[in-house]
Amino acid sequence: MLNESIRIGLANNVSSLRKLSLLSYNQLAQYDSPSCYKLCAISRAAGILAARKKSLKRGLPTRTPYSVRQQLVSCYSFKTKNGELEIPISRGKRLSIPLTKHMINVISQPGLKVRSFTLTQNMLSLCIARDVATVECTSTVGVDRNLRNLTVGNDEETRHYDLSKTVRIASTTMRIVASFKRDDARIRRVIASKYGERRSARTGHLLHTATRTVVALAVQQRQAIVLEDIRGIRCLYRKGNGQGRKYRGRMNGWSFSEAQRQIEYKASWIGLPIIHLSRHETRGSSLTCPRCGERLQSDKRLERKLWCGNCRIVMDRDRVAAVNLARRGRVRFARSRPPIILEAQGEADEAVKGNPTTTVIHGVDAPKLTQPTKS
Repeated sequence: MLNESIRIGLANNVSSLRKLSLLSYNQLAQYDSPSCYKLCAISRAAGILAARKKSLKRGLPTRTPYSVRQQLVSCYSFKTKNGELEIPISRGKRLSIPLTKHMINVISQPGLKVRSFTLTQNMLSLCIARDVATVECTSTVGVDRNLRNLTVGNDEETRHYDLSKTVRIASTTMRIVASFKRDDARIRRVIASKYGERRSARTGHLLHTATRTVVALAVQQRQAIVLEDIRGIRCLYRKGNGQGRKYRGRMNGWSFSEAQRQIEYKASWIGLPIIHLSRHETRGSSLTCPRCGERLQSDKRLERKLWCGNCRIVMDRDRVAAVNLARRGRVRFARSRPPIILEAQGEADEAVKGNPTTTVIHGVDAPKLTQPTKS
């Protein structure tokens, strides 16, 4: 049904969900399947066609989309009951799939709901959601992503998480894949895909360990996480920029977006605020002195350290970036806090009942005055 919807969309040059639904739904009646699966197939086909249209506008080479992997996705007409997932297969008939103990323990948590499911030949995935209360934060912490480490901190404390093992995993994988000399492109593609998945799994596990600690400490210390915008960084490592082939390959294999993805979904699951800085706010975060604001100077002998000509001190560039990001995010965080509303009646120092006093962040909210509340 998905491939049929894609064929109809390509034939009619349609990529919007509404138009594709009007064209495809009646033609999918030939399939003996519940209507909920037809709607999900049309929705997924619309997403694939929209992505293809976007790539064509950018001038990128694209192929005719075709789904090879068989899977069943739906967010309608299913329920979990007695440790099983019941899904419709035809009119009046349902299929029961037993769930594992881990799945049962997770979905039985209070306030948690199962939104959709994805069924393949050897895997069942459940999409879950829950309503969480936002964590009240009193400060911010900046996250500086680098190739070999993840630096998290602010003016008070800075922590480094070593990720150099991900570089070794990438180089080992590339060396293994390059060692196969069989003159068959299909076999080489299968082998490269196998080792690529292995590399992604090992790298993802290392990032998971680091990001889990970052989010847990931020929740414990009530700190909002500030993330930088480094999209477009791949443009710095292209052929012709005066860099070596190995260096470009190492930097282009850097999974900086995976670290951000893991931090975002883990923080959202707990209710921790995330502050996304713009490119303008991110610019110069690792080259600006956090003390005087002057531009830091580099020296090849100092490796990843910079020195300030005004303050006459040497600082680690990763720590400088984390501190600057935390400060810039703190300004954004302070502006987004709701102001205190005072009653028009009564004394001037009497606050409205039920409106909590906002937390004062030193250095940002210095001129603010908190209003006392009478008991």
